[in-house]
Amino acid sequence: MPYTHILVAVDLTEECDPVIHRAREIAQGSGAKLSMVHIVEPMAMAFGGDVPMDLSQLQQQQFDQAKERMERLKLKYPELSGANAHMTYGQPRQEIHDLAKTDGCDLIVVGSHGRHGLALLLGSTANDVLHGAPCDVLAVRLITKK
Repeated sequence: MPYTHILVAVDLTEECDPVIHRAREIAQGSGAKLSMVHIVEPMAMAFGGDVPMDLSQLQQQQFDQAKERMERLKLKYPELSGANAHMTYGQPRQEIHDLAKTDGCDLIVVGSHGRHGLALLLGSTANDVLHGAPCDVLAVRLITKK
């Protein structure tokens, strides 16, 4: 059965290009709608939640920078612009799962850094998204430049 709505989760780095290309190939082959999401993690989560200072200004700068990168990505991939591009704060797994459910996505495409050993097969975000996903998940292996 062909996919009808594909959600591609991106980190807004150059490494996300293969992920977008693969999602676009699948969408074109099945006539599926394509949506993109980027999740900005709250800085307090990165520091374990207990930070003795106000990070709101830094968090806003991080969000603004992500917004600029998202705009450049939408220019590069026009099929991902408009209502199909989402950016939000939160925990990636939860936000991606919620958006996939809300938008009726039947495939989530994420990038994965192929590591050695079965336990490290997927990166932490890709692994998190895989578990409990409301639909199929495709992890696209990312090749890091040395």
